[in-house]
Order: sequence, then structure tokens, then C-alpha cells
Amino acid sequence: MSKKKQTTAAPKKESSKRIVNEKSVAFLEQYINNPAPTGFEKSGQQLWLDYIRPYIDDYFVDTYGTAVGVINPDAPYKVVVEAHADEISWFVHYITSDGFIYLRRNGGSDHQIAPSMRVNIHTDKGIVKGVFGWPAIHVREPGKEESPSMKNLFLEVGATTKAEVEKMGIHVGCVCTFEDEFMIMNDRYYLGRALDNRIGTWIAAEALRLVAERAAELKVRVVAVSTVQEEVGLRGAQMIARSLAPDVALVTDVGHATDSPGISHAQHGFFKLAGGPKIAVGGAMQPEIVARLTEVAGNLSIPLQRAATPGGSGTDTDAIFVQGGIPCGLVSLPIRYMHTTVEMTSLRDLNRIAHLFAGFALGMKQGERFAATL
Repeated sequence: MSKKKQTTAAPKKESSKRIVNEKSVAFLEQYINNPAPTGFEKSGQQLWLDYIRPYIDDYFVDTYGTAVGVINPDAPYKVVVEAHADEISWFVHYITSDGFIYLRRNGGSDHQIAPSMRVNIHTDKGIVKGVFGWPAIHVREPGKEESPSMKNLFLEVGATTKAEVEKMGIHVGCVCTFEDEFMIMNDRYYLGRALDNRIGTWIAAEALRLVAERAAELKVRVVAVSTVQEEVGLRGAQMIARSLAPDVALVTDVGHATDSPGISHAQHGFFKLAGGPKIAVGGAMQPEIVARLTEVAGNLSIPLQRAATPGGSGTDTDAIFVQGGIPCGLVSLPIRYMHTTVEMTSLRDLNRIAHLFAGFALGMKQGERFAATL
């Protein structure tokens, strides 16, 4: 009796058609380079709205500046794709009599990376250039060196008196951002400040564009949301979730890629840069939404990295799901060096999340309910 030769089905390959277009990449570079610190997001929100305008049927902006774009507004069932637009920064807190400036954090700004960094101080008169001063290695006493902290970090703007600083337009409450720009490394990775999380609002915009291309197939309302003030307490998401009352919310933010040196995998898990988006499991993430996202990803041959997320996720998801129990899913973009000026990510994963969210929305039907089955 002859034996049939056993064959193994080849794994699905990721679509080569899933390529980000040049216009999208050009917008991404402009968008990342534009400063939009927490509480002062207006210019970035304007860029985002200008970009999505050709793809939407309607839009609005709420009281504090969260921007919303809508496709198919007459459909009652709402699928929201949400990310936050604000970046970490600094506030001018105190100006000394001899013209040095002390700061407070605006969000989770990292004091360890600040010494010798260049900054833009945003004033009513325009941008004023400054630097984080730091004692030279030659004048620091061995064995007595201090680490950077909010007590000893200061800005230098080339002034010699407080009056001269104020004449430049700098006053207590002016916001400061690091002076660093978008770059592409090895034709593969994107770097810059504020990938956290304008990279997420770019994903929301790209998902809108992909949905708009197939709008005739759409059975639900798709709402892209670019929120404000996430870095100081998830505030924009809390406000807009209450007013929008979505039926489903898909959130994207950045998450740690842990495949570079110095990170404990036992403590932080193993997540590879360009290894696929991170899908959060647990806590604020509704299990049936997680299952549907996983199914859609499988159908699109998009690899996912599972992230155990008990309790809070530290993202806007935490503020959204508690507004009456909105079913949420969180898909994060793996990046290296979070909250630095060289945040680093993969174009491939960016594209994957946009297609995943678009595929989810295009597959939704009116009246679908995601709830625990008992």
C-alpha cells in the first residue's frame, strides 16, 4: 500500500501591497517635526485636520482642542479610532536674577537626558532658543558628582539678567520642547521626538484614509479622534469619550520594544521592534474586542505580540472604558527609547496597525454588541 506524501500548508505571507504612500510619509515627517506640547496642541491638531479633510464627511473640535473626523456620519453605530496628540515638554517655573531658568515637567519629561540638549521656548513673540546647561567634566569633583535632577537642571538663553530674559518674551508658564527632528535610519526605522504619540494619531488618520478608499462597503460610522492632554492624566480622552459615547473604541499608543540592551524581560516582557504590533490583554480591554482584533489580524496576515496588561494600561484606554463600559481594544506600536528625542519605531508596524483598524471597521455591522457571555 503506497503512502501519500504529507504536505504542510505554507504560512500566509504578509501582503506586499500594504505600502504606505509617499503623501502619508511626507505628512508624518511634517507632523512629527511640528511641536505640540501638552496643553498647547493647536498647531498639530490643525495639521492633522488638514490632512484628513479629503477623506472625511464631517469634523469638529471640542472645547480643549481634541479633534474629531467622521466618515459615514448618518450611521448610528460608532467605531472610534483614538490616539493622543500631545508631547511631553517643560514649563518655565522660575527665572533667576542673573538670567538662568528653572523648569517643571509638563508630562513625563526625562531629566536624565536633558543636560546639553537644545530647546525651543515657545513665547508670544515666537521661538526663543535655549540649552540645558551642565557643568563641564573638568569642574565636577570626582566622587561628588550629582546626577541630573529637577533641582539642578537649568536653561541658558544667553541672557545676564531676569529683565533681559523677560524682554525676549519668556515668562513663567512658557512651554519648552526639545529641538530634534524626524529622521529615517537604514531605510527601515523612523526616529524623532514625540513619536509618543503623534505616531498614533497618524495611524488613526491613515486608518481613515484606508476606510475612505472602500467607503461603499462601510456599514458603520467611523470616527478618528486626536486627543489632547494624555501625558498629564488622560484628560482629553475622558472628555471626548463621554460626549461621543462610542459603541466600540480602538486605541493606539506606543509601547516599549524591549529587545535592546539593559531591559529585563522577566520584568517587562519581550517585545521585538518590527515584530508586530502589541495587543493588550486584560484590564480595560474587552475580551471579545481583543478576539475580533486577533481574528482580523490573522485574516490580514498581521503578526501580533501579546502584552499582559492587568489593571491600568497607562493609556487613554483607561479613561475611555469607564465611561459607561465602552468596549475597548488597545494595540500599541513597539518603540525604543520612549520619552527621549530618539524614539525609534518601524514603518512596517505603523502600517500594520492602520490596516488592522481599517479592516476591523470595514468588517463591522450595525448593532454588533461586544459583551461578556454568561
